[in-house]
Amino acid sequence: MSRKLPVIDVSPFVVGGSGKAEAARAIEAACVDSGFFYVTGHGVPADLVARLDASARRFFELPPERKMEIAMARGGRAWRGFFPVGGELTSGRPDRKEGIYFGAESEPDGRPLRGRNLFPADVPELRTAVLEYLAVLTEAAQAVLRGVALSLNLDEEYFASGYTADPTILFRIFHYPPGGEPDEWGVGEHTDYGLLTLLLQDENAGLQVHSQDGWLDAPPIPGTFVCNIGDMLDKLTGGHYRSTPHRVRNASGRERLSFPFFFDPGWDSEVPPLPAVRGRDGGRPRWDGQDLRAFSGTYGEYLLGKVGKVFPELRAEVLD
Repeated sequence: MSRKLPVIDVSPFVVGGSGKAEAARAIEAACVDSGFFYVTGHGVPADLVARLDASARRFFELPPERKMEIAMARGGRAWRGFFPVGGELTSGRPDRKEGIYFGAESEPDGRPLRGRNLFPADVPELRTAVLEYLAVLTEAAQAVLRGVALSLNLDEEYFASGYTADPTILFRIFHYPPGGEPDEWGVGEHTDYGLLTLLLQDENAGLQVHSQDGWLDAPPIPGTFVCNIGDMLDKLTGGHYRSTPHRVRNASGRERLSFPFFFDPGWDSEVPPLPAVRGRDGGRPRWDGQDLRAFSGTYGEYLLGKVGKVFPELRAEVLD
């Protein structure tokens, strides 16, 4: 398919200046159309990206027993650490990938998904790169949300002063080995849970987006992130902005790395529809049949209901 996702310069929301209205209109068009777009002008240093990529590759080259020294079972309620190929489920099926779960570095406070990250002793530079990346991506995500707010005719700081004043931050590094069977997916069809995702890809393609015209490839573009909206922004806008299914298959014949950064509402935030935004009536039903408008509760409750299905063997550890 020749159709491509738009590329949007978000620098007006990073450094200020003119161009905000134009960027906001482009964001609105992308969010209504597919919920996916590329961002440039994000302010993330290229050398940080290079250090993160290099240290991640060093980790995935370690022997299995060394990687398992930071296995997720050791992360407990913080839901952090490494999982092997097939160790994560999407829609009930094992994914053909391995990876590491990270989150905002904090002291445990009794709530799930809070606490310290697990870092490998064999690759000490990974810790430095990840913590720096989390800080920089938080600023980039807040900038993109300023554009999203303006696109909805809200004050630019609407999200930063409310839902993301104390955001839920989750970060993953995924390694997709080459090969596999035709019916195996690196990540099966799914939507993201929160407000937005900023995805860094290496040079190998694999991401596909379910647009209104069918499945659309989202290949890597140097210097950009793929941005997509999640279920909570869909819920906030009554479906005007739709969280769109996507999936990954590594058909490149090479190792593939991706780095999704999830920027979500605060743990205790409730996410009712915005009164000033009129939702869409009808349209293509969600892939999973879920009606997001029917959910009431906090984002933390919604997130736990989702992640408990990803690693069933760790569900009790997190939810108890």
